[in-house]
Parts: sequence; structure tokens; C-alpha cells
Amino acid sequence: MYPLPFYEKNYKNIMLETRNIDFYYGSFHALKNIDMKIEDHTVTAFIGPSGCGKSTFLRLFNRMNDLIPDTHLTGECLIDGEDIYHKSVDVTNLRKRVGMVFQKPNPFPKSIFENVAYGLRVAGINDKRFVAGRVEESLKSAALWEEVKDKLKKSAFELSGGQQQRLCIARALAISPSVILMDEPASALDPISTSKIEDLIHILKKDYTIVIVTHNMQQAARVSDKTGFFMLGELIEYNDTKKIFLSPEKEETQNYITGRFG
Repeated sequence: MYPLPFYEKNYKNIMLETRNIDFYYGSFHALKNIDMKIEDHTVTAFIGPSGCGKSTFLRLFNRMNDLIPDTHLTGECLIDGEDIYHKSVDVTNLRKRVGMVFQKPNPFPKSIFENVAYGLRVAGINDKRFVAGRVEESLKSAALWEEVKDKLKKSAFELSGGQQQRLCIARALAISPSVILMDEPASALDPISTSKIEDLIHILKKDYTIVIVTHNMQQAARVSDKTGFFMLGELIEYNDTKKIFLSPEKEETQNYITGRFG
């Protein structure tokens, strides 16, 4: 049996946590003293005006910001109690554990099948039966199998935008992550495709912890259990989504929700 999922742990109620996080792009203070706890098997949405730090904060959880020159982090960022910025952490293994779906669909110039199988190949898994089974399972989990099962050898670029985004979700699922990060996953899609992605998010949270950045407040209200409102690098308010949208505690949150700024 191959080592999937790559991390075998008994997850506690708190899946993700940050403590006193400050983050800098050069001298620019992008995130300011952020504390947050995200529970397992929930959907958490980050909202706020452009440039408020929500995507930067999202990328902390799979260390994507490491790829940007001249950045600096202080504080702790933990997954299941482990500080993922500790020098002992293998970043490659971390990114197997924490899948990422980007704003625009980014399929590889490969077949539909090989797009999903890519992470398995990189992990050195080449058993044909295992890979085929995992590809099918991942496509089913991404609600795409019935649409593509007869054209797995065709280019991923032949799929529609919405199908390509679900293919990218299947690719992320194939290596059995425990967390899925989504950065504006539906912003480039039409309303029907957006609805399919939102329905998929509801289904996936049974098996994964999902964190989503969105500019669409209605989308945040529809898909998330908790919502964090960011402004100017600060986490202004973080609470149950219903409370954030119906009775926020902070005036800044109320002003943003009601469209007075942002």
C-alpha cells in the first residue's frame, strides 16, 4: 500500500492556527499580529478589500510566500500543532498535505488523466492500477468523472473553464491532502460553473479543511462556516459567518458588509 494520505495523524478539533503572525514584503508590513484558529472539516472564508492581506495570509499555510524574494515572517503558523515554519519541516511534504487551487484554472499541457496523476508521478508512484484508481476517485470527488470518463486521453485544454477548475481541484485531491486552500477559485468562471464549485466545496468539507479567499461576499455567506474580515493587513473580525454578515461586532466590518467602503 502506498503512503496515502502522506500524513497519518489523528487530527484534533483545531486544524490550523496562527499565533502573533507578522509578515513583511521587504519593509512593507503586510500582515499585523494575526491570531486565528480554524477547525477541522470546516470552510473558512477570508474577505476584505483588495490589498488587505487575505491572499498573503492564505499562502502562509503552504509556504507559497517562500517563493517571493525578500519576505520575512515572525510568529507561529501551525497545522495540527506543528509549526510549519520550523527548520525541520520538509516543504515538499507540507505541500502534499496542503493542496492549492488558484484564481484562474491552470491545467498542465497534458491529458486530463495525466493532469490528475501528476502529483502521484512526482511522488514516485507508477503502479498503473493504483494510479488509475486514484485518478478516477479524485475526478469523482471533484464532480467531474461523468463528464470526462470517456475522454481521459484528451488535452485538458479542451475542457471548459469551469471543468478545468474542477480538474485542478481533482489534481489537488489526488495526493490526499488534509487541507485545501482556494484563492478566488470561481472569480474567472460563469455563474453556472461558480455554482458547481460552491456545491463541490460543501461536499468536500466532509473530508477536508477548506480555506477560501473571495471578493464575493455573497459567495462567502453561501459556502463558509466562519469568515475572517481583513483590512490593511489586520484581521478586524473573525467569527461564525452568520454573525459576521448579520450582526458584526466591529464598525469596520459593518461598513464593508453594507458597501460603505471597499
